[in-house]
Amino acid sequence: MGAECCGGEQPTVPAVLPTDEPAGRWWQVRELQLAAVAAVLLAVGWGLGRAGQVTASGTVTLLSALVGAYTFVPGAVRNLLKGRIGVGTLMTIAAVGAVALGQFTEAAMLGVLFSIAEGLEEFAITRTRRGLRALLDLVPRTATVLRDGRELSLPPEQLQVGDLMVLRPGERAATDGVLRNGRTVLDLSAITGESMPVEAGPGTTVHAGAINGGGAIEVEVIALAADSSLARIVHIVEQAQERKGTGQRLADRIAKPLVPGIMVLAAVIAVAGSLLDDPRTWLERALIVLVAASPCALAISVPLTVVAAIGAASRSGALVKGGLAVERLGRVRMVALDKTGTLTANRPRVIEVLTTSGAGREQVLQVAAALEARSEHPLAAAILAQAPAIAAAADVEAVVGAGLTGIVDGRTVRLGRPGFVDPGLLNSEVVRLQEAGCTVVVVEDGTTIGAIAVRDELRPEAAQAVASLRRLGMNVAMLTGDNERAARALAAQAGIDQVHADLRPQDKAALITRLRPGTGGVAMVGDGINDAPALATADVGVAMGAMGTDVAIETADVALLGEDLRHLPQLLGQARSARRIMLQNVGLSMAIIGVLIPLAAFGVLGLATVVFVHELAEVIVIGNAVRAAKPTTLPPGGMGTVSPATPGTTTLTVTAKRA
Repeated sequence: MGAECCGGEQPTVPAVLPTDEPAGRWWQVRELQLAAVAAVLLAVGWGLGRAGQVTASGTVTLLSALVGAYTFVPGAVRNLLKGRIGVGTLMTIAAVGAVALGQFTEAAMLGVLFSIAEGLEEFAITRTRRGLRALLDLVPRTATVLRDGRELSLPPEQLQVGDLMVLRPGERAATDGVLRNGRTVLDLSAITGESMPVEAGPGTTVHAGAINGGGAIEVEVIALAADSSLARIVHIVEQAQERKGTGQRLADRIAKPLVPGIMVLAAVIAVAGSLLDDPRTWLERALIVLVAASPCALAISVPLTVVAAIGAASRSGALVKGGLAVERLGRVRMVALDKTGTLTANRPRVIEVLTTSGAGREQVLQVAAALEARSEHPLAAAILAQAPAIAAAADVEAVVGAGLTGIVDGRTVRLGRPGFVDPGLLNSEVVRLQEAGCTVVVVEDGTTIGAIAVRDELRPEAAQAVASLRRLGMNVAMLTGDNERAARALAAQAGIDQVHADLRPQDKAALITRLRPGTGGVAMVGDGINDAPALATADVGVAMGAMGTDVAIETADVALLGEDLRHLPQLLGQARSARRIMLQNVGLSMAIIGVLIPLAAFGVLGLATVVFVHELAEVIVIGNAVRAAKPTTLPPGGMGTVSPATPGTTTLTVTAKRA
């Protein structure tokens, strides 16, 4: 990879990640092994020279140069035959030129140092990818299934939809399923990054990689191992790591013309200098300029940072779709939060039912339930849970952002927000409930017969997450289709001052555009489905609680797999750090080139010194980029933690929340 990468080809995650690949150590990297051999030969050659064995010294030193050059010359030649000129091309010309001029020691040092830099780059990228491979390692080697009344131990790829998996305490789920028998708590920390274990009973979805933290349970398989939520996550992260952000394209745009430009500059120096002075002297300087201006550090600086940042995010339960999303997240200064399902737990319940004279509570709920029977609105489930079983209304039509109309027993009925349906005498009570943070829908059956107040409680960590966003310097706004009074009541609990209510989906998208000027970018956080227009309009769309939801993952630029809103400030802080590292690396790379070129052209620096300084800078850039792999710490909050678990063991240290 090495020189080819630096020549413009970006590091990518292979299409298939082997789970049995050894972890690897730095001394197992091929480039570093060859660099070590070349260094030993160079030292032997130096020793022979000191002993007066000139011929033997030259031979061994030349062999050292050949061994060191083997790490980049073959790749450079292959690229050149394909019409691609890269950093390896410059290094090859410099090495061949140094040998032609009899500077075997300088050529050997170039090979040794460049090989070390290439090997460290390879090792760094391998380490950043290891987090992704660790996701695949969450799938156990075998799974226990019940077939024909017998327990069988099978590889995950042999599981079939409908199989009944048996998960004993401490075991991981090999694929997605639905819990059929037993109750337990599930540790999802390795998948979603959430510390809270989740209580699970019959009907609970169990995702691949989840650890059974309680008694033995039986789980019905609902997806093949290759199609599980975990496999889909790995595939999406693979694709994300291959996408280029604007910073990567900036590095490409600089490096692409820079390489041929350097070659032209070196040729001009060699020809012009030869006309004025000793041709050999100026040819040497031209070769040194080639090495001094090599943009290898520039070419790898941003891609390696992106790979590191995306890998770290994936280990924290966030899917970031490429370098563009990383860079935009790093610039964001405004966060727009949807209310339902983002700031709230998305488990609304009926708080109160108001009735007018002549109508009973049961009649109000029956009419509302008939209209909501086939609705996917978050409030529908709460109303249906309170109402007796009833046939769905006929000819139901949804008025976007307002309510529903339909036919019940031949009568036209309506349900919707106050204004769409007049609350009449109930108006003062409706206002009271709205100011208490409730969403109120009014029911009309010929005349207004009642109103239903539903409230979706704020997530327990929402206020802490908002406070963390503010500490990052973010402006925070809440966007909701709910009424102004209910929205402001809930926003006050979360610590949000900027509230935009009564918004339809297209209104949210338009508002995002109005919020953008002067912010550096807007991140919209929503459920990925109802908020699709706003997610698409925002600089960065973030889907909340997207684990197992194809639409959410595909719609947004970033998907938070868990339900803990505190992961949002953690992700933004990490992206900001990654962007800062990108800018540092690009600046350092360009500064090194700018300083070394004139010093090399005027003979101030020799080849050995230039090689050392340039490759040292590359090592610094690599080390700096790897820092982006360090995850940021969640804001403190007393929510408890789950101790890291390994297959076969689990240690739960908090009270479980309910699924």
